[in-house]
Amino acid sequence: MTVYVDDVRHRFGNMVMCHMWADTLDELLAMVDLIGVQRKWIQGHPTLSFGKHRNASWVHFDIALSKKALAIRHGAVLTDRYGPVEHEARRMLAWDGATPEQRERAQMKLDTVAAIRERDAA
Repeated sequence: MTVYVDDVRHRFGNMVMCHMWADTLDELLAMVDLIGVQRKWIQGHPTLSFGKHRNASWVHFDIALSKKALAIRHGAVLTDRYGPVEHEARRMLAWDGATPEQRERAQMKLDTVAAIRERDAA
């Protein structure tokens, strides 16, 4: 099981933020506790998130770059900007309850991410 951070840089006031997510909620919450992020900032969770944060497309935290550095020091894996899309697509493919349409969409996302990464590497 793994915690991930991406390399995006979104401005939020005076801070620069990125995303952090994990294979499991327990791992994600353990990491935010370890690096000093308040649990109330979770996004995309049906009961733990509040307000507009509940509508995020996946369960994650937006964290400052200083917290990102701490997370990496504590074992988080750095991904590129497509890491969240890839992670959620793989979760959908692994989910027993996924419909054929959901599986097809997830595979198309993985294929698109692979093509973009290949193009960017050239």
